[in-house]
Amino acid sequence: MHLKTVGVVGAGQMGSGIAQVAAQAGYDVVLVDIKDEFVQKGLAGIDKSLGKLAEKGVLTKEAATAARARIHSATHNSALAKCDLVVEAVVENVEVKRRLFAELDGLVGPQCILASNTSSIPITLLAAATKRPDRFIGMHFMNPVPLMKLVEVIRGADTSDATVAAVVEAGRQMGKEVHSCRDFPGFVSNRVLMPMINEAIFCLHEGVATAQDIDAIMKLGMNHPMGPLALADFIGLDTCLSILNVLHEGFKDPKYRPCPLLVQKVQAGHLGKKVGKGFYQY
Repeated sequence: MHLKTVGVVGAGQMGSGIAQVAAQAGYDVVLVDIKDEFVQKGLAGIDKSLGKLAEKGVLTKEAATAARARIHSATHNSALAKCDLVVEAVVENVEVKRRLFAELDGLVGPQCILASNTSSIPITLLAAATKRPDRFIGMHFMNPVPLMKLVEVIRGADTSDATVAAVVEAGRQMGKEVHSCRDFPGFVSNRVLMPMINEAIFCLHEGVATAQDIDAIMKLGMNHPMGPLALADFIGLDTCLSILNVLHEGFKDPKYRPCPLLVQKVQAGHLGKKVGKGFYQY
């Protein structure tokens, strides 16, 4: 299946990044969010990112301008009706996503592929909200999307070979390295990452070390580019908690139990870098 037009639902950091890399790859892009202010914020982020890439010589100014011209925006999902692939990048909430996919299923054409950028929710569960489980797939981009090379592709119980092939090709066209995994909670990336972050939070909670020392030990000792607590702030503490809850519920294993300090941070609204306060002040 040859894809020409890519739709993205959600103009936040992930959605705008996905729209950007799709446009850079030559796809026509439709970026949708529920309010124009959200769309405009996403477009402003794309403009800034493309400008930086042009300044650094990663893209020519002409290529950056052409990519931006391929991005169209809307505040209604009906604008996605003619897309060949629609990637969802909304809040990490299973019911919100299922309602969205049920709506999209009735809007887009019969050959359109629906994909979720979920970081942990089972793809089979989301696909079951539609009448096209064979054309439903997980397409998990990493943050920040324009810079991170990985796309984790997750095949649901009924995802067809043709759908997998089309999405793998699209990911590679966007300049990504595509790696596949089976549909288990957290997939591979967050099943491995989140317990490490959670354990770092337990270390802080139990007074084993300060946040700065925990992060420095992991950066210097494990050659990680960023400490786990700083990374949690960057991801969003609410997102980390949501993923851990999915893992805990999905596996019924106490090793995935979220640290009480993480729960408290989220309850307090200290969600990380996006609000200026998490384990660190920004």
